[in-house]
Amino acid sequence: MKIAAFAGGVGGAKLAHGLAQVLPPQDLTVIVNTGDDFIHFGLTICPDLDTVCYTLAGLADPQTGWGRIDESYRAFESLKTLGGPGWFRLGDLDLGTHLERTRLQKEGVQLSTITEQFCRHWGVRTRVLPVSNDPIPTRVYTDEGELAFQEYFVQRKCEVKVEGFRFDGVEKSSPAPGVLEAIQEAELLIFCPSNPWVSIDPILAVPGIREAVASRRVIAVSPIIAGQTVKGPAAKMYADFGIQPSALAVARHYSSKKTGGILSGFILDQKDHEDEKDIAALGIRTLVTDILIPTAIERRRLAEEVLNFGKLLV
Repeated sequence: MKIAAFAGGVGGAKLAHGLAQVLPPQDLTVIVNTGDDFIHFGLTICPDLDTVCYTLAGLADPQTGWGRIDESYRAFESLKTLGGPGWFRLGDLDLGTHLERTRLQKEGVQLSTITEQFCRHWGVRTRVLPVSNDPIPTRVYTDEGELAFQEYFVQRKCEVKVEGFRFDGVEKSSPAPGVLEAIQEAELLIFCPSNPWVSIDPILAVPGIREAVASRRVIAVSPIIAGQTVKGPAAKMYADFGIQPSALAVARHYSSKKTGGILSGFILDQKDHEDEKDIAALGIRTLVTDILIPTAIERRRLAEEVLNFGKLLV
C-alpha cells in the first residue's frame, strides 16, 4: 500500500518513524510542513523538516523529540557570552545542518534536493519532501500584534493569545517536485498527529494540494489526548479561539467547510472514547486506540493499526 503522510514536528515525526518501520521505503512519502522555517543568524532553519529527518535517521534526542542526540552547545554558549540573542537554542551538531543547507541554497540548490541529499547521508531511505521549495512562513496574529511563528512559539513561549494565522506568500508558492505525484499515487493519505493549525493547514494551503487531497482517502490521527497535546501549542490554540480542545475539535477542524470535509477516518485515544459517537456523526469512520507513542515499539504498533484501519477504507 502506497502511503503519503503529512507531518509537522515531534508528533508527526514519531508516526512517520513507525510507518517507516513497517512499509518498504518505496511505499512511503513523508510530506513535511515548512511554515515553521525561518532565517536566524543568516541561516535557513527548518525545524519540522529536521525533526522528521533526525527521527527517521535515529539521530533525534529521545528526551525532547527534537534536536540531535548527544548534542553539545559550546557555540551557542559562546554566542550568549558575546551578547548575542539566545532565545533560539542551536546545538553544535544541528548548527552543521543549517550551515550546509544555507551554503547549498546560496549555490542555487532547492530545499527538496538538499533534503534528499541529507537523507542519503543520514541513511534515511524513506522519501522525505518539504511541502514547497518556496518560503511560506507562518505569521501568528495575537492580542499583542503579529508575530513570526518562532517568535511566538519559542521566544514568547506561546504565552500571548492567538487570534489567527497567515502563511505568508503561500498563494504564490507551488508544491515541491514529487509532492503532487506522491499524493496522487497514494492509496491512503495520513495526517500524522501534528498541529492542525500550523502544521497540516500550511501544507493544505499550498496551491494544488487541497484539490489533490480531496480525491483521496484520508485518515487523521488526533494530536490531542484528554484535552492536552503531548508536545506543542495545539490545545492552547483551540482554547484561544474559544474551542474546547479535544479529539472531536480536531475532527471538526478537518471536516469544516474550509477544508471541504476531507476525512474518511479518524483515530483517537482511548481516553477520548466518549468523542467517538460525535465524530462518527460527522460521517467519519473511527478507531479508538492508544495513540501515545514515545518508543519505537509503540510507534510501530500504532503504524500497523493505522494501516490496517486504512485498508478498511480503501
